[in-house]
Amino acid sequence: MKLRCGKFQLETSRPLVMGIVNLTPDSFSGDGLANDTARAIAHAEAQIAAGADMLDLGAESSRPGAQPTSLDEELARLLPVLQVLKGCGVPLSVDTYKPAVMAAALQAGADMINDITGFGDVESLKAVANSSCALCIMHMQGTPRTMQSQPVYCDVVAEVGGFLAERVVACRQAGIADERLVLDPGFGFGKTLAHNLELFRHLPELGRGFPLLVGVSRKSMLGAITGKPVEDRLTASVTAAVLATERGAAILRVHDVAAMRDALAVWAAIEGNND
Repeated sequence: MKLRCGKFQLETSRPLVMGIVNLTPDSFSGDGLANDTARAIAHAEAQIAAGADMLDLGAESSRPGAQPTSLDEELARLLPVLQVLKGCGVPLSVDTYKPAVMAAALQAGADMINDITGFGDVESLKAVANSSCALCIMHMQGTPRTMQSQPVYCDVVAEVGGFLAERVVACRQAGIADERLVLDPGFGFGKTLAHNLELFRHLPELGRGFPLLVGVSRKSMLGAITGKPVEDRLTASVTAAVLATERGAAILRVHDVAAMRDALAVWAAIEGNND
C-alpha cells in the first residue's frame, strides 16, 4: 500500500514513525515550543536524526479542555517553522482544522493535513482537494474543550468506523483519491478508557483498506492503566504503539522517536520483517 503525501510516495508495508513537534504553549505532554522557532526547528531536526519518517507540526492545542487559538496566532507559530523545515527530507504534516491554515500550510510546503475534525467543514475539503497532500481523517466526539466531559456511545467501534467511512465518501465526492487518505480513530478524543481499549482491540476493522494512524503516545489512557504521570509514560507509550503495529497501524504518532525505532527494530527482527 502506497500513500501519496505531497512530494512523497510513502510505502506503508512497514510502520512509519511520525515525530511530534508541538508549537503550542500548553501541550498536555509538556513539550510545547510556542514562540521559540529556533528550539522548535532544533527539536524537529533531532526527531529526524532519531529516525522519524515524517513530522507532525501542531500550532493549536487539542488537549482536553483546550481553548481555541486565533487564526493569526496559529499561523504565527506554524509558518516560520514550516518554511525552514520544508526541505528537511521527510514529509511534513500539519495538525489543524482551520481551512485558512490548511491553505497557508500547503502553500508553505506541507505534505499532509491532519484534521482532528475529519474534514467535516466543506471549506476544509476545498482547501486540500486540488493539492497533492495526504489527508489524515480523525474521529472526535465533541470539541477539545468539551470532549472528555462525558463521552457516550452505543457501539464505539461501529460509530467511529461509520464516521470514518462517511468522511471517506465525502473526500471521494470532493475528487480526492483514495491513495491520499489516512484514517485515525482518535484515541482520547471524546472517549473513555473503556472506549479507547475497545477501539484498540478492533483496529483491523477500522482500517477499511486505508493506512491507519495511531496516536497514543503519553496519553491519559496510559496514565489510567499504569498510574504513571505523563513524564513517566515512555514504556507504556512504546508498548501500546508496538501492539498497534501488530493490529495493522501504518503510522505511529509519537513523542519519543528513538525509543520507538528501537522497539520496532526488535519487533521486525522477531517477526522476520526486516528489509
